[in-house]
Amino acid sequence: MPEPVAVPVESPQPARPSWRQALRVYLEPTSLRMLALGFAAGLPLMLVLGTLSFRLREAGIDRSTIGYLSWVGLAYAFKWVWAPLVDRLPIPLLTRALGRRRSWLLLSQFAIMAGLVGMALADPRLALQPIVVCALVVAFGSATQDIALDAFRIESANIDRQAALAASYQTGYRLAMIWAGAGVLWLAARAEVAPLVAGAPAYQNAAWQAAYLVMAASMAVGVATVLLSREPLRVPLPPARGLADWLQGALVEPFADFFRRYRWQAVLILALIAVYRISDVVMGIMANPFYVDMGYTKDEVAAVTKVYGVVMTLAGAFIGGALSMRLGVMRILMLGAVLSAASNLLFAWLGARGHDVTALILVVSADNLSSGIASAAFIAYLSSLTNVSYSATQYALFSSMMLLLPKFVAGFSGDYVNAFGYAQFFTSTALLGVPVLGLIWLASRAGAAARS
Repeated sequence: MPEPVAVPVESPQPARPSWRQALRVYLEPTSLRMLALGFAAGLPLMLVLGTLSFRLREAGIDRSTIGYLSWVGLAYAFKWVWAPLVDRLPIPLLTRALGRRRSWLLLSQFAIMAGLVGMALADPRLALQPIVVCALVVAFGSATQDIALDAFRIESANIDRQAALAASYQTGYRLAMIWAGAGVLWLAARAEVAPLVAGAPAYQNAAWQAAYLVMAASMAVGVATVLLSREPLRVPLPPARGLADWLQGALVEPFADFFRRYRWQAVLILALIAVYRISDVVMGIMANPFYVDMGYTKDEVAAVTKVYGVVMTLAGAFIGGALSMRLGVMRILMLGAVLSAASNLLFAWLGARGHDVTALILVVSADNLSSGIASAAFIAYLSSLTNVSYSATQYALFSSMMLLLPKFVAGFSGDYVNAFGYAQFFTSTALLGVPVLGLIWLASRAGAAARS
């Protein structure tokens, strides 16, 4: 039985690439494919969370119900549960024609498109259940696409290209979030035919139907990319001798492999994964209420945070990808953690200035740039931890773990602000990043010792 091939945390490179070589990687076909697939991955998220809540509220659905419906997003946090099936289970006919990764990508994309069409045709004023069921189909299809896409990305290039692929993926993802956030609202507004009623736009389901149908059609970007891409080099899997053997290989072995390869370091690595983004996630929950309380208008927040802020995140992702290739993932992982925690202190400074758009631009620039750098390095780090024999399952576990604890802690952020105010809240979220620095240092030393 062939032994699984482990991907090291950081493979030694004979020579550092020049800056020109490091940046040229973004024009390679693999990076361009990841740009398009990142767009397909980012499109569904906003349509079942942020945009859907806007539509439901406009339709007169009460806020409590909308809050409960946000649990649809839990599909993303528990995708590791069915990741072993995506990793190992072939799809009849489709897998033989396209390969293991592309078949699951295509199936999940068709599920997303079908769910979006169903959300388009449903009218929440008449019945809420159809739109909830279709949103669940979109969420589970999207989470499944994430599983297959992470494996596709990891298996498409060696470790020195992973940061660049992560940056390309993030670029497509962020562009899709703009299209599915601001774009769908713009499309729905342009499709309206009735005048304002009592100073507010009346809900028109036909307008939302048109907007969501355009979003469903936009998934064709991902479908075409999958059909035109090559299947990554297939990692041979040992044949299963019966159901018990298959379950052992699909469900148990991916997790056992991780602990077998890293031993005592596995606990350290999992701790780092669980808390690396805690400063950003906890702070982000209170960002929009903070903007409202500081008197910023919707237009100011949209222009600075949704458009300009996304551009800065993309810039940070490209910088982080290039720096990781040139200087190494662990160094940029540390840099991203420092910048992410420090940028939270700028929000405390912004709160003391009150309504100041110039200061808002400065703070959002620093925060989103640091977030992009940290994300590119972190995705590359997670990719380096996986064994290519179990890449889908292991990466799904890692990407789910990185949100569970931060999301739980973030649930108490409103209570903290009410008790202590924004300035102390932002300072506290920055301090949450201090233990992260220690974990990165320990993980880096442990990795160096294991390679020596």
